[in-house]
Amino acid sequence: ALRSVYPEIFGVLATPKAEELVATPYRHGGKDAAEAFFLDGMSSAIANMAAQSSDQFPATIYYAFKQSEVAQEGISSTGWATFLQAVVEAGYAVVGTWPLRTEMANRMIASGTNALANSVVLVCRKKEATAESITRAEFIRALKRELPPAIAELQAANIAPADMPQSAIGPGMGVFSRYKAVLESDDSPMSVKTALQLINRELDEYLGGIQGEFDADTRFAITWFEQNGNGKGDYGVADNLARARGISVESVKHAGIVESAAGKVRILTRDELDDDWDPEEDRHLTVWECLQHLVRQHEKDGISHDTAVLLKKINTRAEAVKDLAYCLYDISANKRKDAKEATAYNALIADWAELTRQAASIHDTIGDRQIRLDI
Repeated sequence: ALRSVYPEIFGVLATPKAEELVATPYRHGGKDAAEAFFLDGMSSAIANMAAQSSDQFPATIYYAFKQSEVAQEGISSTGWATFLQAVVEAGYAVVGTWPLRTEMANRMIASGTNALANSVVLVCRKKEATAESITRAEFIRALKRELPPAIAELQAANIAPADMPQSAIGPGMGVFSRYKAVLESDDSPMSVKTALQLINRELDEYLGGIQGEFDADTRFAITWFEQNGNGKGDYGVADNLARARGISVESVKHAGIVESAAGKVRILTRDELDDDWDPEEDRHLTVWECLQHLVRQHEKDGISHDTAVLLKKINTRAEAVKDLAYCLYDISANKRKDAKEATAYNALIADWAELTRQAASIHDTIGDRQIRLDI
């Protein structure tokens, strides 16, 4: 009420908006201009950071970004890639990325929107002054050489499948940013957007290559699931697919993976699995079965004694089961766009370390085959 009487005392100072470093199209006359403003400002800010950084210690940069990075025409979308471009142009080499779960999807601002869903910490070092330029082909060869063992280490650390793309950016950008430039065929420098696409492609190839380590029935199921989900497909197509793997549709049916009737083949849902299934008694055991039963038990009880018992019984196939969970998450989330199915695999991997710890404390009593847990 007194604002009109004493405006100099009760007036509210507006926060300056023009200098705020955000890519908002309505402030800059369009999306491209907003992106250019953001990139220039971020490059300047990070360049000042890099100038003050020590060669002896890494720098960490915390960044919140939108979870959905949509690919268009083979090039990644703006926000995340633009930020990375600014980091690289400032003279930093990215040596690691740590995804952080910092936002809840049920908070008010996120309701019905694509609000911030995740954050990431970049670990950076000053780029070597003697860094050289390489070609696109040399960069791809370096990715193929260095990315697979790095991804294997991330999987061994039980990084959730949903976080794997962001985590893989670390070693991938480590290759890209250690050089002065990666040159395209026309001698123009490769953008970070293109580098991200190549890194994601190598991640897809790595996850696809894992399939060769599974049993033939599981490899059939992976391909069939990718093509049909839990829907029905023609028996003839299934027969050709099975023969290419040296098995028959009847073999996959006998393994308890599919239903085959009336010229159609369908993968069984987890609700249709045998409640009395025991991996120690199954004479046609497959990695697919082990994973689906484990996911069902985890969906039912979470981290529990029964889930740990089942993991213990799976025994030597446990690592293959985890690899399959990564593979099926990728198919469900990125190819079939089935969020519910993807969430089931992601949740299992997120709890894998604790389940493994509990399983290690379980002993099989030889006499009556009862399972007990060390307390």
